[in-house]
Amino acid sequence: MANDVVRSSLSSSTATFRNYRYGLSPQRLLGNEKLSSFFDVLTTSTDEYDQVYVSTVRSRNYPVTGFQWHPEKNAFEWAERQKIPHTEDAILVTQHAANFLVSEGRKSSTRPDEQEVRDNLIYNHKPTYGGKAGKGYDEVYIFA
Repeated sequence: MANDVVRSSLSSSTATFRNYRYGLSPQRLLGNEKLSSFFDVLTTSTDEYDQVYVSTVRSRNYPVTGFQWHPEKNAFEWAERQKIPHTEDAILVTQHAANFLVSEGRKSSTRPDEQEVRDNLIYNHKPTYGGKAGKGYDEVYIFA
């Protein structure tokens, strides 16, 4: 049931935040032998100029998925001027994307030990920048 709602939301409504002008067209991706042999196009969207671009791809042979949209923003970003959707369906899309990415990560046989996990938590680091200027709230971390 939830998958049907997510699929319907992604195909017929504005359940994602897209803020792009220069996306890769399906024709260009499919016309590039290296890209088209590596990726399957899962979704397309239209930009502010009504041009179609590839918005989600998935590798044919590797656990690699690329998003040209922001699955995280529906639940976590509240910038007023960006018009990010916060409907129930939009939140389901965010949760579905997060669950998918976690399930892909769990397929890996590589596991850090507990201390390595604790040492690498974001809470151990200070942001280089954190701010709010009516555009939402950003924290930027730079790791060298």
